[in-house]
Amino acid sequence: MAKHVFLTGPPGIGKTTLIQKTLEVLKSSVVPIDGFYTEEVREGGRRIGFDVVTLSGRRGILSRIGSSPSAARHEYRVGQYVVDIASFEELVLPLLRHTLDSSGVKKVCVIDEIGKMELFSQSFIQAVRQILSGSGTVILGTIPVLKGKPLGLVEEIRSRKEVKVFNITRENRHGMLQDVVTAVKNCLK
Repeated sequence: MAKHVFLTGPPGIGKTTLIQKTLEVLKSSVVPIDGFYTEEVREGGRRIGFDVVTLSGRRGILSRIGSSPSAARHEYRVGQYVVDIASFEELVLPLLRHTLDSSGVKKVCVIDEIGKMELFSQSFIQAVRQILSGSGTVILGTIPVLKGKPLGLVEEIRSRKEVKVFNITRENRHGMLQDVVTAVKNCLK
């Protein structure tokens, strides 16, 4: 039986929107929900980076377009984006630790997303693995489609028996809400 639910699919297909709709349905239940989203940041119609936004509305920088890499310090980069690990960890790690400290209370933790940028943080990887192995928290998350070099934790999640992965496509994205809601509710039983 599944203990966690993940959505996968190409960028822009509607994974985050589907998670938001799922949370709207789940809000009527008495289950605590916490977590974060990754959101595009645009300036003048152009994407300049990504922020992490918690469900309680706190916001922090995940990445911004960077100039040429600096030889003076090590930078974590994905394409043109420089990842701000310190900002990401400052916002997300306390949230994940709080999720782990649940006193046997079932809860849902949204992790949108577990991708290249987030995986530069070893502390984040460790926290996600702890939640996956625990018993009180259901992760409702997103992972990227397999493209290029496999991402260790992403492939680990994809292959875990206790994880239900929904592949979101242009054709099925509008009809998946009830399936995702049902899967999360079944994980909470």
